[in-house]
Amino acid sequence: MSLTKNRYKMNFPLLTQELEEEFLLRVSKVRLAMEKYRLDAVLLASTVNIFYMTGGVCRGYFYLPVDREPLFFVIPPAVAAGAIEVSIRKPEQIAELLAARGYDMPVRVGLEFDDLYYSEVERLKKVFASSEVCDATKVMREARVVKTPYEISRMREDGVKHCAVYSRIDRCYKEDMTDLEFQIEIERVLRLEGCLGFLRVAGSKMEINMGSLLAGPNADVPSPYDFSMGGAGVDPSLPVGASGMIMKPGMSVMVDMNGGFNGYQTDMTRCWFIGKVDDKARKAHECSRAILRDLESFARPGVVIGDMYRRAVKIAEEAGLSQYFMGHAHKVAFIGHGVGIELNEAPVIMDRNKGLLEENMTIAIEPKFVLPSVGALGVENTYVVTADGLENLTPFNENLNEL
Repeated sequence: MSLTKNRYKMNFPLLTQELEEEFLLRVSKVRLAMEKYRLDAVLLASTVNIFYMTGGVCRGYFYLPVDREPLFFVIPPAVAAGAIEVSIRKPEQIAELLAARGYDMPVRVGLEFDDLYYSEVERLKKVFASSEVCDATKVMREARVVKTPYEISRMREDGVKHCAVYSRIDRCYKEDMTDLEFQIEIERVLRLEGCLGFLRVAGSKMEINMGSLLAGPNADVPSPYDFSMGGAGVDPSLPVGASGMIMKPGMSVMVDMNGGFNGYQTDMTRCWFIGKVDDKARKAHECSRAILRDLESFARPGVVIGDMYRRAVKIAEEAGLSQYFMGHAHKVAFIGHGVGIELNEAPVIMDRNKGLLEENMTIAIEPKFVLPSVGALGVENTYVVTADGLENLTPFNENLNEL
């Protein structure tokens, strides 16, 4: 496969000579998953998977046959400029253009059922009227779950910047601030450091702004979203995170803010305490750290993911803190998740996950506690799974420091 240099280099960096090897590696990963699910081709249309395959975002469709060169059908304002790019106005042109290039229609073609609107899936089915149309969601999840060295390098860059921002959080705090004011000051530092200012989250019913800051009793308010922690939010239209309450002595402040600087993300949580730290709060926080140390020594390729969850639950029980673990008024049934282009990727670290850790997976582990009236405690780090264990991509101070 030969790629000519794309004059829209900033838009589609993977379609350049500089990153051709990375592009071919991703193509091979997707094809391996396609073969597993007996697909002759996939047509990708979601923003996330177009970004994964090209390094950029535009309206269009990435067509990958199992045994022919891929084609990238782009819609204005994007203009075809590279060897595999083809300009179209609408997807109905795809079948004719494939035939003109000598591509047979696939017997089985995959579409992203979980990521596209029903109407778009139905529209694309008509493009492949003679094909069996299947779900390609698992294909892309499995291709993306193990990261390439290039992807890990991007996440390392995120981690460095993420830690740099967290080192300045205590300077953002002022006495008698609201939780929202504190979050806004942290967001300002994030943007100045280069954060893109949004979080890509998987799932049509998952929404959040630049992250979550939870202070005091607001941490015990359940949220309808499937995040590890809740919070009332400032409006019923986005019921999660900071609520606008004034932060007072005796409250913990949990900061779980955006680590997205380059299309990839790291996920990191640290906690502060207003005034003298409560003994029970310190116990819960140190239990979270103990869970992380245990899992750092336990986790490696081949470990059953559900075993990680069960070890964490056992440590919390032995500390007498199980009633506060992963929530109080409302509990979640996981202690971590994959991280990458999206904040919440596979694998989910939960009891029923029988899958195995694999080298170069990237995961966030977040054992957290919620103490009524005091707030949320705990630490979250993003790790890459190596042959020898876990490498921490967010190695910032984990202490429960006083504000």
